[in-house]
Amino acid sequence: MTTISVIKADVGGFPGHSRVHEELIKIANKELAKEKGKILTDFFVGYCGDDLELIMTHKKGADSKEVHGLAWNVFERATEKAKELKLYGAGQDLLADAFSGNIRGAGPGIAELDFDERKSEPVIVFMADKTDPGAFNLPMYRIFADPFNTAGLVIDPSMHDGFRFEVWDVYESRKVFFNTPEETYDMLALIGGRSRYIIKRVYPRKGNKVPENEAVAAVSTEKINLIAGEYVGKDDPVAIVRAQSGLPAVGEVLEAFAFPELVSGWMRGSHCGPIMPVAMKDATPTRFDGPPRIVALGFQIANGKLVGPADMFEDKAYDSTRMKAQKIAEYMRRHGPFEPHRLPAEDMEYTTLPKVLKKLEGRFQKI
Repeated sequence: MTTISVIKADVGGFPGHSRVHEELIKIANKELAKEKGKILTDFFVGYCGDDLELIMTHKKGADSKEVHGLAWNVFERATEKAKELKLYGAGQDLLADAFSGNIRGAGPGIAELDFDERKSEPVIVFMADKTDPGAFNLPMYRIFADPFNTAGLVIDPSMHDGFRFEVWDVYESRKVFFNTPEETYDMLALIGGRSRYIIKRVYPRKGNKVPENEAVAAVSTEKINLIAGEYVGKDDPVAIVRAQSGLPAVGEVLEAFAFPELVSGWMRGSHCGPIMPVAMKDATPTRFDGPPRIVALGFQIANGKLVGPADMFEDKAYDSTRMKAQKIAEYMRRHGPFEPHRLPAEDMEYTTLPKVLKKLEGRFQKI
């Protein structure tokens, strides 16, 4: 059994919220290298915007205390350097005072998959910045349930029975499962409200080449504002998707991001904007701290080793998507502080807006 764990945290931006300083990347590489061949089978350190991204393979299984503890240690070491360099928001995603055995609920975002490696095991790791976990709802639906995106749902007999979606209600801490295609409409009724209902995992169904109990996609669902009770930073989610041989092809997985959907989490976590697929080197949001970015790193998993990465959105085929995203960004920016560019009131509860409302408390009069 191989486990791939993708754990990210914003431990300091340079400058502001735009990118990760190279010193933090060096620290992460150094600390993870110490454990290669011990806790870890392999690793890769990436970045997206101001988020440090740890991609790790191992044999410890999901929720491993050793792996999570290692990631926490990396983030603490990087935070020390960030404070030394006076980077912005140093350690802002480390909400716990110390590691308590599991990194979930402590601030960093995490997505993990356990699986028995197939003859060929292509995996795409997605890393997003300036958005929240709900940004993956639409593309995950398209990848695993929309035949207009994924031809394999029509052409490949092993995919005809569809997929099983695990959806979390992050406000009530509960989950529900939907089988597609027959429960597609029920599922869409929930996941369209992506600030609350978030796709956590996707599983194959009977008749697929992949066992039903092996998740084939996972998304980080940690919402920092719900953990901290106030706005302390953006969620900036990660996701892992397995591909081919009974699952959507790599090209079908990536096709879901050819449309720059509007997502929440741009400037100050308070604005909507288009998510733009970019190469990792271009995941450096600057305009209004954006627009939101997403990076796709492709790997082949071979006996736990990470063969890669291939920077999938570096392809010029996404130039038109990027151009469309920039046009949408321009259109949304012209709204200034008005909705729909600014988030609706219910989504502003965990931003700095409540402090403004408190200041005005005594000035409201009954109509």
